[in-house]
Amino acid sequence: MKMNKKIYLLLATAAVFLMNSCKEKVVQVAAPLEVSVMHVLQQDVNIQSEFTGQTYGQSDIQINPRVDGTILSLNFNEGSLVTKGQLLYTIDPLPFQTKVSEAEARVADAQAQIAKAKSDLDMIEPLAKINAVSQRELVGAKASYEAAQAGLQAAQAGLQNAKIKMGYCRITAPISGLIGISKVRVGDYVTPGPGSVINTISDMTDIRVRFTISEQEFLRIFREVNSGSSALKGTGDSISLKLSDGIMYPYTGKLSFADREIDPTTGAITFEAAFPNPDKILRPGQYVKVLIVTDIRKQAMVIPQRAVIEMQGIFQVYVVNDSNKVQLQIIQPGPSLADAYVVNEGLKPTDVIAFGGTQLLRNGSFIKPKMVDWKPGQATK
Repeated sequence: MKMNKKIYLLLATAAVFLMNSCKEKVVQVAAPLEVSVMHVLQQDVNIQSEFTGQTYGQSDIQINPRVDGTILSLNFNEGSLVTKGQLLYTIDPLPFQTKVSEAEARVADAQAQIAKAKSDLDMIEPLAKINAVSQRELVGAKASYEAAQAGLQAAQAGLQNAKIKMGYCRITAPISGLIGISKVRVGDYVTPGPGSVINTISDMTDIRVRFTISEQEFLRIFREVNSGSSALKGTGDSISLKLSDGIMYPYTGKLSFADREIDPTTGAITFEAAFPNPDKILRPGQYVKVLIVTDIRKQAMVIPQRAVIEMQGIFQVYVVNDSNKVQLQIIQPGPSLADAYVVNEGLKPTDVIAFGGTQLLRNGSFIKPKMVDWKPGQATK
């Protein structure tokens, strides 16, 4: 009985094995991955170069005291707009008032001297005509009168100079503009000199922006602009500005001038552009990005940066063939344009490329293409 039971178990196991082996095998094939694709965009492109610049007021006038003395008052609000001729500081005028009084006394003395000399001359002249006095006395009287006249002129000049110096005790605004933070306070002693700047006023009607361009870039642009019919002519009249927060300044500027020399220490040349500043958002001392069109390419090939795969300095894109199969293609990208690259080599205008943005794509994969429209700077859903 035990033998029969073992045989029964063996037969049952064999039957199950045969049944499983006879079942039809089912192979599951994965559906192709749906991928956004686009035609290589071909269009005229203005290539902008970006340079770092710094802002200056249309006029940045430093305020220096012109006489020694103690500051008695500040007559403005720091960081406010002031008008030309407005009183800013007063310096203690007492020492200078004393000098004015002394000069006035000298003028009065000189006037008395000239009056006496004139009286003496008027008395001697008729006597000299009748030979009642000698000619030597007449000459002496005339010389005394002329000396008195010269003394009066010197005294009057001294009085004028004393009044001018006393006038320097009132420091007024040389221009209208925005005044900064005062470097002195009431009670501080100030002295004249180039190192004694006490404040600065900036005229911010327009803002000057200075930036540098490398010698090589300058030479390339110069030759291009001065060629026969360059498309770059006039680009200096429409310069853009990007602020430190990445926002574009709403007004364009114009190139004002280039420096006379190339700085031998940096190998760069300094340029200056002027920008209108009606909203007063630009202040002296800001660092900005200056954007200038330095190249214009006709019918350039443009693709999204997100479609480009970069590895160890090699740039590639997935090109889709007629069988919806993707193949990696090496390209040579050129300048960037918003969120795009201008392609120098490696693609044809008729090529279709995958947008990328997925790690599931592999070289040689078949995909389900989804054609989309795209433009530089326009996000694709």
